[in-house]
Amino acid sequence: MPGENLTRDEARERAALLSVDGYEVSLDLRSAVGEETGDGPRTFRSVTTIRFRCNEPGASSFADLIAPGVTSVSLNGRDLDPGQVFDGSRVLLEDLAAENELVVDARCAYSRTGEGMHRFVDPEDGEVYLYTQYEPADSRRVFANFEQPDLKAPFRFEVRAPEGWTVWSNGVGERTDGVWRFAETKAISTYITCVVAGPYHYVTDSYSRTFPDGTTLEIPLGALCRKGLAPYFDSDDVFLVTKQGLDFFHDHVDYPYPFGKYDQAFVPEYNLGAMENPGLVTFREEYIFRGKVTKASYEGRANVILHEMAHMWFGDLVTMEWWDDLWLKESFADFMGAFALVGATRFQDGWITFANRRKAWAYRADQLPSTHPITADIRDLQDAKLNFDGITYAKGASVLKQLVAYVGQDAFLEGARRYFKRHAYGNTRLGDLLSVLEETSGRDMGGWARSWLQTAGVNSLTPQVLLDAEGRVDELAVVQEAAGPAHQPAPPAGTPELRPHRVAVGLYRRTPEGSLERYARAEVDVDGARTVVGELAGAEAPELVLVNDDDLTYCKIRFDETSLAALREHLGTMTDPLARALCWSALWNMTRDALLPAREFVEIVLRFSGRESDIGVLQMLHAWANSALVHYVAPGWREAGGRLVAEGALRELRAAEAGSEHQLAWARFFATVASSPEDLRLLRGLLEGTEKVDGLEVDQELRWAFLEPLAAHGVADEAVLAAELVRDDTASGRRHQVRCLAARPSEAVKAQAWAQVVESDALSNALVEATIAGFTQASQRELLAPYAERYFAAIERVWAERSIQIGMDVVRGLFPSLQDSPGTLEATDAWLAAHEGAAPALRRLVLEARDDLARALRAQALAND
Repeated sequence: MPGENLTRDEARERAALLSVDGYEVSLDLRSAVGEETGDGPRTFRSVTTIRFRCNEPGASSFADLIAPGVTSVSLNGRDLDPGQVFDGSRVLLEDLAAENELVVDARCAYSRTGEGMHRFVDPEDGEVYLYTQYEPADSRRVFANFEQPDLKAPFRFEVRAPEGWTVWSNGVGERTDGVWRFAETKAISTYITCVVAGPYHYVTDSYSRTFPDGTTLEIPLGALCRKGLAPYFDSDDVFLVTKQGLDFFHDHVDYPYPFGKYDQAFVPEYNLGAMENPGLVTFREEYIFRGKVTKASYEGRANVILHEMAHMWFGDLVTMEWWDDLWLKESFADFMGAFALVGATRFQDGWITFANRRKAWAYRADQLPSTHPITADIRDLQDAKLNFDGITYAKGASVLKQLVAYVGQDAFLEGARRYFKRHAYGNTRLGDLLSVLEETSGRDMGGWARSWLQTAGVNSLTPQVLLDAEGRVDELAVVQEAAGPAHQPAPPAGTPELRPHRVAVGLYRRTPEGSLERYARAEVDVDGARTVVGELAGAEAPELVLVNDDDLTYCKIRFDETSLAALREHLGTMTDPLARALCWSALWNMTRDALLPAREFVEIVLRFSGRESDIGVLQMLHAWANSALVHYVAPGWREAGGRLVAEGALRELRAAEAGSEHQLAWARFFATVASSPEDLRLLRGLLEGTEKVDGLEVDQELRWAFLEPLAAHGVADEAVLAAELVRDDTASGRRHQVRCLAARPSEAVKAQAWAQVVESDALSNALVEATIAGFTQASQRELLAPYAERYFAAIERVWAERSIQIGMDVVRGLFPSLQDSPGTLEATDAWLAAHEGAAPALRRLVLEARDDLARALRAQALAND
């Protein structure tokens, strides 16, 4: 629909014209249960009253609403013809008064795609569960509104729900006369309002904080999930992290939590990790672990809890004016989540995870043709949807970590405190933050912002070491380079510049015991193409120079030849886990940049990963090694490499401590790379109980992990998968079975999976995701080859007809990356050339996939040299 994709110019014009005093939203969700009626979508009644002012009486504007139909529209007591004023996405408002009241009575549709009011039927017991998800602009699928972040207002919700249900919203709720009524919120943006309804399992707790002035803050805490997940719900740990986080933020931001209660809902078929709705944070229910997982999973959940909590201040209390400054909430939440994780919880190695995982996401995104400055140019809502990316989150957080090193932690936190107090319940731009940081740090933030926030691309830092006649360091310099054109087209903001970096440079050598340890370190401001580190002159000759030791800045680390040789031989002996993680990350970046042969990277992983103590780093190495095998090694070495990796994984699985999380990680990795008859027989034996690895408990989640490779290699057929579903006839089990069914090596299976995803909209978002994951098996390149041409023929239609979330899943997930040949690259270029008028967001997704393919081909070419 033409009005769905709100533009920045339209939003600015409307914000200049209107201000909103409040919303009253009444939803009738009783239609969520019972048999479907009629030919159209299942709908619910939504009645919205908006009170707003117009500073140009007589002017025209519009409200946003995406709904199958509107029953009535009233403006200032005047009934309007819905057929004349509603076009499917907007309600035309003409001849506005200085003070206005709009009432819209609509039939809104329940969602199957996780956008708007999502409806889920639990296959285990037939119960129906509802929740809303709006960011960036899907609240208009549930109630009429002005859908942009800078038209904030208080909200009152009331909800009629089926008997026996509980309903939650942002404010405290109470049920009287069959209606749930919720306390009015503070002034918030439309996209963070929320409703959750259904027979959820609900657990409560409370948090109390007494401040220096003697006042006490009491926050009711709640946590909820589907009844079927209640036996696995470790709410005590969720509440523990929540309380630790609230203490941390109260210690550091000097602004009491402003939104009353703090509920956290773990909901099914969720598209995101979580969403920061004030008073009612929503999470994907996969954060409730049905089987044994490693510490990294618990750390990941804790990080997300704290990320969303940071949003209560960074994003909810103070909100960006438009999506250009999305970083003002997401970058800060990403950084503060890691900061709180290390500062307040048992996960003291959180910065290692940040360096190894989050930055890997940022480095990839910042080398795509779609890279953009952290402060992005967001023309419309489709742009906004795609900019929830590695730049806005992980690069932005990395840059903030650099900012803390640049201005000092005290100045940074004091700037945040002033920012909240000046702009509470308001909207801001970049300059509002920079001004308080200038006050607290005494530094000119303009130059820093231009270099770090308003340009794109990632710099590389390489050491240069000159030794004197006695073998000591005569001169050590850091050479900075911009992203090279061979690996990255010029981004929209122009050629990346050489930035100022605050870095630590570490010198390492082997001890008599054989470990590689740091013996000298210096911090220096790198600025320009070459910076001499004078403090290290005269040091004994290093075996390894680690630029960006302690991970203070955002850059790609490179090595001189001596350092690279040391890593090839001694990486596993590095005793510092953060330094080790940084070296692994640097080697992976070199592999992706076709500077280190992928085969060599795989061999280094096989040699040293068994000695990796940090479980999160180990699991990341597993993912990288598998990606190298699938995409980057020379095609002629894939089979032999896969065999070596599977043998290595099995060897480490058997050697790992019985019952340990390392054993579990190696078991899962072995399943992803198993392909030989012997490997598959072992997996089948572990499932059937005829084989055993001491200490390895094959729980239900691990059973599904073993079944996917068995299905992909034709060992587990439909009957076997049906029998497994009988064992696990749950929502999670259904998703696993769908993925395994689509993984089978059959032309008919692939045709059916393709039709279910591309030609039909019957599957929910979660089942679309599962089907795509099963469809794209690396061992089935020839079987999938015919779908390359079909992909390019279908994607523009899919983008036009399906929701943006499903469109993104299809365009990203079904791109023929496994057909890694120059012919596929040419076909991609031909589509781009023939579809210059396609939606910019669609073209961006195809360009990103093309870049990944071109990168893979460059790496393969290096391997063949």
